[in-house]
Amino acid sequence: MARQEGRQCSIGPMRARTAWVAGAAGAAIAAWRKFRQPPPEPVPVEDPRAEELRQKLEESRAVIDAPEELDPAETTVDEAEPVDVQDRREAVHERGRAAADEMRRRPGQ
Repeated sequence: MARQEGRQCSIGPMRARTAWVAGAAGAAIAAWRKFRQPPPEPVPVEDPRAEELRQKLEESRAVIDAPEELDPAETTVDEAEPVDVQDRREAVHERGRAAADEMRRRPGQ
């Protein structure tokens, strides 16, 4: 515990100073917020590339909307034959085993 010299306590004056400093800081912030100038509104400027981009967008929309001509060699999704998953899985595993066996062989054998 701190020893007091001459029975004087400095807590009261410190609290008063702290309150004055906090009040002054609050008043300064309030005044600054009240009197500051709002940033100027930006003036809209037409970008010279805007018309070119709009034209490209219209062209791309036209390409998407136009029906594609299919190559006769292509098979559409609805005409494709269903693939048996089990057969495909077995083929993949067989290729994997063959690749692993190839890697296990010693060079020169």
